[in-house]
Amino acid sequence: MNLQWWSIEVLDGAQLSAARWQDSYGNVLVEAAITHGAYEWHWHRFTWGVLFEIGFRSEDRWSSYRDLPIVRAALDAVPDPVNGLLIYPGRGGSAGRTEPRRPRPIIGAGAAPIPEEPVLTRLTLATSRPPTTTGAVIAA
Repeated sequence: MNLQWWSIEVLDGAQLSAARWQDSYGNVLVEAAITHGAYEWHWHRFTWGVLFEIGFRSEDRWSSYRDLPIVRAALDAVPDPVNGLLIYPGRGGSAGRTEPRRPRPIIGAGAAPIPEEPVLTRLTLATSRPPTTTGAVIAA
């Protein structure tokens, strides 16, 4: 079965944590998701906030879920209303690869180039003697 995953990330605010927001609105969001065709859902708590992943069978079900007044009210009540809400398709947070990456071999066996001595150049900025005069007299 191919699920259309959507992620709702709620970041902690200055005065309210996202975990408290989840405690207040989590059951309502899950209940609304179930009644509107969500097949799978997961809550994840992180140090920066919470992540709610919802899997629907079609894109239309997500649209009808997102337009519910209770969902809109819950999303309007996030702790940081300006920068604290991210909604995007796909699984989110730290949902990366299921297997850890293998370490790649170090290019050039980890060797660094041999440092080269800088080329020193000698510059003469001024002469120590004044120029000769028209009568070939050198000033002392």
